[in-house]
Amino acid sequence: MLFLFGQQVFNLLIARLNHEASEQVTHALFVGREGERLLNAVIDNQEKGFLEYSSQGRINPTDYRQKKPTFHKSFNHLYNLVQDNPAQIKQLNKIKYIYNQWQKELKQKALSGSVRNSALTKSTLFDSLHNEIGKLIQHEETLLKVRKNRIQRLNNVNTAINIFSTLIILLIAILNIQLLHWRVKLPLNKLTQVCKLWQAGQMEVQLCHSSIDEIGQLAGVLNAMADKTRHRQQSIEVRNQQLEDMISALSHDLRIPLLATRNTLDCMLKGAFGSVNDTWKEVFEEYHEANEDLLRLVELLLDISRYEAGSACLMCDRLNWEKILIKVIGHIKATSTRELAFICKTSQLLPTVYGDELEIQRVLQNLLDNAVRVSKPNGEIFIEITPYEEQVRISVRDYGSGIAPQAQEKLFHRFIQGRGHRGRSGLGLYLCRQIIEAHGGNIGVESSLGEGSTFWFTLPSAINKVDCNDEQNTTRCSKNDA
Repeated sequence: MLFLFGQQVFNLLIARLNHEASEQVTHALFVGREGERLLNAVIDNQEKGFLEYSSQGRINPTDYRQKKPTFHKSFNHLYNLVQDNPAQIKQLNKIKYIYNQWQKELKQKALSGSVRNSALTKSTLFDSLHNEIGKLIQHEETLLKVRKNRIQRLNNVNTAINIFSTLIILLIAILNIQLLHWRVKLPLNKLTQVCKLWQAGQMEVQLCHSSIDEIGQLAGVLNAMADKTRHRQQSIEVRNQQLEDMISALSHDLRIPLLATRNTLDCMLKGAFGSVNDTWKEVFEEYHEANEDLLRLVELLLDISRYEAGSACLMCDRLNWEKILIKVIGHIKATSTRELAFICKTSQLLPTVYGDELEIQRVLQNLLDNAVRVSKPNGEIFIEITPYEEQVRISVRDYGSGIAPQAQEKLFHRFIQGRGHRGRSGLGLYLCRQIIEAHGGNIGVESSLGEGSTFWFTLPSAINKVDCNDEQNTTRCSKNDA
């Protein structure tokens, strides 16, 4: 911008100099033209006036006065044009003096009648006057050439400056683009990459950009925000871990007295401590059912703790889907009071899948239990097992009320209750997700309000059977189960 401003100032200066030179050229043209008129006036006086009158032998004073003002008119006009030039004024004064002397000489000789035509034409004063006017005209012609050359030089300089300015502007534009690339684009690209890492959870990554401009200030603010977020995440993780450890410890400690209570209630209901009347038997059965609910919740918390800690041990057997479906559907029919139709569709070309049969059965039973709970009496539940991109996809379709889109995102998180799950712990689907992810698969839901839901999970077929059946693994599993 400074360069462009300087260029405009220089262009204004050149334009002013051009204007002054043009005025000087115009002035020189006017002076040269008036000089020629002055010379023509002198010659006219010489040839058309006095020669004519001399040939007649007499002079007419009236005609003489009529021809005389032509010279003075041109002289005065020329005098006004060069009044700012002392040298030309001096020369004009000399011309006027010679002219006056020449006029006196001509007047005397013409009046006396002693001068012939040849004498008039060969006057020394006329030659001097003619030479002085010629010098004046020649001087103006020289000035005219000089000023025209000056204008040409100014135009050449202006052209060269414009070409140079264009090249400089192009160079500045290229440098500016490079500067913008270095000062703006590269930092923004780094900022985008770091933000993607932050989005992936790597909050320890920092923006290595330090400058005094706005991007540098933004990088400092973002780094400070990332540090605060990282510290907050660390504190949340520590607190969550403490809560999980506490839940795991409490669940483990509660399991023993709950098991003892269950055994005691079983013995009391069987009459091991004496006969029990119907009233007390009903009370003990309610206690026994409540104890079973607590025991199942404690065991669920323990299982979740093992999966979160990565210490869950999975058996790797070849999964028999027909056997799993028979067991799960049989258990659902035995425990449910609703009359429902289970429609199973199993593809004949399923890839071989290895996993923990009991855990997969547990997942499928949980999904079916939820489907039964939301289905209408005498409704249908559709179970489908199909190959899916070198995997096996198991889906459970119900025709209940459906799930809202905003609730689907958090459905597989801890302590989130879905439709018709009021009063439960909200850990069933979370445990299902832990089990499926431990097998290397995925789990999800597709649902529309008023049209039902489809819960599905996938299992990969590329599990190494030899690693799953490792002897040391099996031993560790048996110890954990014990």
